[in-house]
Amino acid sequence: MKKIVFLSILVSLALAISMFEAIIPLPVPIAGAKLGLANVVILVTIICFGLKEAIIVTVLKSMLLVLVTGKVASLPYSLTGAILSCIVMGIAYWKFRKYLSPVGISELGSFSFNVGQLFVAGIVLNNFNIFIYLPALLILGVFTGYFVGLSSIFISDKLIKVLK
Repeated sequence: MKKIVFLSILVSLALAISMFEAIIPLPVPIAGAKLGLANVVILVTIICFGLKEAIIVTVLKSMLLVLVTGKVASLPYSLTGAILSCIVMGIAYWKFRKYLSPVGISELGSFSFNVGQLFVAGIVLNNFNIFIYLPALLILGVFTGYFVGLSSIFISDKLIKVLK
């Protein structure tokens, strides 16, 4: 029961961060570019609970965000990117946490989110020239991935203490 309560709080927190993030203007004029701050919650979920729980939080956050904002057209892009990012971060944490810090894991998640989102856009638009935006998205992702990784270190350390 305690686990369900914590996961519910994490979903709510990820949703709130995503809604806040949607109103922050970015200096990058690229459709779909965002800071990815809700990935802090996803990475913390991976570290504290595991990949399965993180996927649940990811899917619920994405679905609830669509319900709250009404942006149904963005669901395939955000959901694909978020699930791919979650899976990549989960596998990286599971297999390579001895070699990669949460910052490195977050960077992998940022990269995979952008690739997943552009892949869906390429399918929808029937034009994979959309990948021309990848370098700009990756540059933005390096900075946000670093912040997400650092934040997740601090938060997961505190949450693990609370869970014990």
